[in-house]
Amino acid sequence: MDKVVVSLGGSVIVPDDKDDVFLKRLAKMVSELCDNYQIYLVCGGGKVARYYIRLGRSLDLSEDQLDDMGIMATRLNAKLVSYTLGEISAIKIPEDIIEAQRLECKGKVVVMGGTVPGHTTDAVSSMLAKEVGAVRIINGTSVDAAYTADPKKDPKAERLSSITHQHLYELVNMGLHGAGPSNVFDKLGAQIARDNHIDIYIVNGRDMEEMRSAIEGKPIKGTVVSD
Repeated sequence: MDKVVVSLGGSVIVPDDKDDVFLKRLAKMVSELCDNYQIYLVCGGGKVARYYIRLGRSLDLSEDQLDDMGIMATRLNAKLVSYTLGEISAIKIPEDIIEAQRLECKGKVVVMGGTVPGHTTDAVSSMLAKEVGAVRIINGTSVDAAYTADPKKDPKAERLSSITHQHLYELVNMGLHGAGPSNVFDKLGAQIARDNHIDIYIVNGRDMEEMRSAIEGKPIKGTVVSD
């Protein structure tokens, strides 16, 4: 049975836009696939995490404390997704990738959030994919593909349908200097996927047809990152 890690952004899970409808559709889609694929869902924190981090920074909290609050927000989102999945969800929200691997069970979906300060949920997804031997990572995000620049800021941004791991890594590093698509995937996550030859499918996380196709390894409208 193929193992697939889905990195689901918080901006996809709870953007305050018919979130209940989306979560029900997500649960239905996942339930139809979980007997044929071992699925891990790693949930991001989204605007809930950003709010607490922004507030905490104004209160002069340390970076570790800010990260800790962000992690708690990701686990809150993970709990929401887990509750929505119902009986097909694993028995608990793991707090690290070793625990996540131990919870693996045919017909059950492992749902988790962040792990430790300094690691984004994209990085966690890549670490988890490496640990469990996943065939691919699905990056369900608020954009529909990877671009050469932020398409919301640069009208000349070029949509990329297929790129190498090295190209993605370079684009993410550009983002550190304000140019590339810094939100499309995390730098450490991209590096781990590159070094371990794990394909990444970047898709619109709210497009259930795209998400299904990505989990099944079929052609997508988004971006495929591979060697």
